[in-house]
Amino acid sequence: MTGWRKSVDFGRTAADYARHRAGYPEELFVRLAALGVGQASQRLLDVATGTGYLGRGFARRGARVTGLDRSDDLLGEARRLDAEAGVENDYVLAPAEDTGLADASFDVVSVGQAWHWFERPKVAAEIRRLLTAGGTIALAHFDWVPVPGSVVEASEALIQAHNPDWPWGGGDGFHVYEAADLSAAGFKTIESFSFDVDVPYSAEAWRGRVRASAGIGATLPADRIAAFDSEHAALLAERFDDEFSAPHRAFAVIGRAP
Repeated sequence: MTGWRKSVDFGRTAADYARHRAGYPEELFVRLAALGVGQASQRLLDVATGTGYLGRGFARRGARVTGLDRSDDLLGEARRLDAEAGVENDYVLAPAEDTGLADASFDVVSVGQAWHWFERPKVAAEIRRLLTAGGTIALAHFDWVPVPGSVVEASEALIQAHNPDWPWGGGDGFHVYEAADLSAAGFKTIESFSFDVDVPYSAEAWRGRVRASAGIGATLPADRIAAFDSEHAALLAERFDDEFSAPHRAFAVIGRAP
């Protein structure tokens, strides 16, 4: 699995990622705010920010956000999307394991859709270093879920056919191991929540969303991406309407630094 992770580069699919990856639902920010995450004037670091969807949501609520990522291509898209949204965030190009940022410089550190990509104990220790005493770590996800008969199930089967080494199919959106990771790293008062959302897509937008996934655009060469996309378009035309909903699950784990 470690070798497979190293082969993934979302910078290769930055344009599709920025255009088609689903942003986080507003309810996620409401629930996190009630737990003290992403409130006005908090100093918040969004690790592995990608195109900035999670950090931008916190910035809209008044948090002072810094986004960190190892892909300059993704950060470029984040800055563009910030400008469109009227948000001003800072960005740092660095890996999560070695941020180069100052000790105790953030009230909150968030990680969206990325904890499974890290050397997790090393990143947890780095986040402990960056947080103030009593600061909060928030790990958030918004995953498609392959409910039987859904467009997600059909698309995942095709991803697997084109990329048999892809290890992330069949997920249920519950990342329960993260609570154990935070506990092992010394975080306290750990809690979690989840809820389900049906996200509307056009067939074209869903094709873009799937191209922007780890199993396709972030790993396959251009000719194989094109072959997948062509077959995916035919599958959607045959089995689904032009507009449909894709089942998703939001999940979050929160912990406090001692």
